[in-house]
Amino acid sequence: MVFLHTVAAALVSASALVTPSRAPAGHGSHGALPASIAAVLARTPQFVPSFSRQTKLSCAMCHSGFPQLTAFGRMFKLNGYTMTGLATITDQKDSSRKTLELSPVAPLSVMAIISHTSVAKAVEGSQGSTTQFPQQLSLFAASALSPKAGIFAQITYGDQAGTFAIDNVDVRAASHLSLSGKDLLYGVTLHNNPTVQDVWNTTPAWGFPFTASAVASRPSATTLIDGGLAQSVLGLGAYALYDGLVYAEVTGYTSAPQGAKLPADSTATGTTHGVAPYWRVALQRNFGSTYLMVGTFGLSARLFPTGITGPTNRYRDIGVDAQLEQKVGNGTLIGRASFIQENQTNVASFSATPAEAANPTNTLHSLKVNATYVASPLTTISAGIFGVTGSQDALIYAASDVTGSATGKPDSQGTILEWTHSPWLNTRIGAQYVMYSKFNGRATSYDVTSGGRNASQNNTLYLYLWLAY
Repeated sequence: MVFLHTVAAALVSASALVTPSRAPAGHGSHGALPASIAAVLARTPQFVPSFSRQTKLSCAMCHSGFPQLTAFGRMFKLNGYTMTGLATITDQKDSSRKTLELSPVAPLSVMAIISHTSVAKAVEGSQGSTTQFPQQLSLFAASALSPKAGIFAQITYGDQAGTFAIDNVDVRAASHLSLSGKDLLYGVTLHNNPTVQDVWNTTPAWGFPFTASAVASRPSATTLIDGGLAQSVLGLGAYALYDGLVYAEVTGYTSAPQGAKLPADSTATGTTHGVAPYWRVALQRNFGSTYLMVGTFGLSARLFPTGITGPTNRYRDIGVDAQLEQKVGNGTLIGRASFIQENQTNVASFSATPAEAANPTNTLHSLKVNATYVASPLTTISAGIFGVTGSQDALIYAASDVTGSATGKPDSQGTILEWTHSPWLNTRIGAQYVMYSKFNGRATSYDVTSGGRNASQNNTLYLYLWLAY
């Protein structure tokens, strides 16, 4: 327990100004915890059940309904997933040197999503309703590796692929020092998906909606940072949080494809040219019972569309985001917003034979604004709007049935409504409805099918059961 006291004291010191003042009832027992942090821990939810077993804390300690992180959840992640409430297995050569400190509990968890999807109008020749059992099955290895390092790793089975594949991974190490009398938390992170290392629910990897239908039609245009490099790169980054107020991170990414021939050759696709830099800056502050974060992030990447030589396409993504948490009655209102502008320089695609882009340069803009009310017992009501706009390009956004754009425009917009209830903290049932007012450039006849398909015909009802153990 000495290590638990040490880490907990550091967490409280670093997060004293950013911990929202909320203490929802019914969020579980704290177990054997230091009295000095009991009040802080009582206000926060936990990553995956592996971490709950490691810390001996309820899942409701780090999550306002998974995967939404609370103040303590954010600090737990930034501190390298290292806090533990267990007596560790150690090997100590002398009084000053330990060579081993392992959890006695296997750091494994399982997550499953079972779902049913219904679209407003079935695509011709296919069913309008689809049941997936499971839609997704994931195995997590999540644990402290040492007193200053930890890992969050996910392997996922998808029913459409019928195989297991590596999913999100984040390995990090962190420590503290005093700078001008203030706490400086600093660390390094090794991960495989830009923004999966982030601790706010405004960036793409952990943003709302937290799960979605895997079979419904989706708009064709997304920015590169919004999943375009997920599980196909390796990023090494350094980050720091000063006085619990200012966060900064710099990461560099290079290609690390899965299921592809290695070393990369002329058959490769989407390979990075050199290192793709990413940056993140955020300012957070607690105002009584109100928490506010405002930030900015960005990615610059040059990619070979095919092969590993020749011209590249360049993508510059710059985003701004904000997250607000406010205690309302016995619950908490969480508001999130993000805007991303992408500038594309399509040298490789524009000069290809035949051409794969109609314009040498394009822009793409993505806006997401949403809010979730977390009630107690754990029930959430969420609503959000989303939109994508950009340059008209008849080759990048080519005309085709259902998923294409008859106008060559990427513009899409819509609304998401969702209700969830967790009868148990690691069990969630949910109902989500997605409504489109514009899809791939138009509200009506957006594609090239006979008679044209309307945006609203892609409206989707998604019902799911989400389990984690």
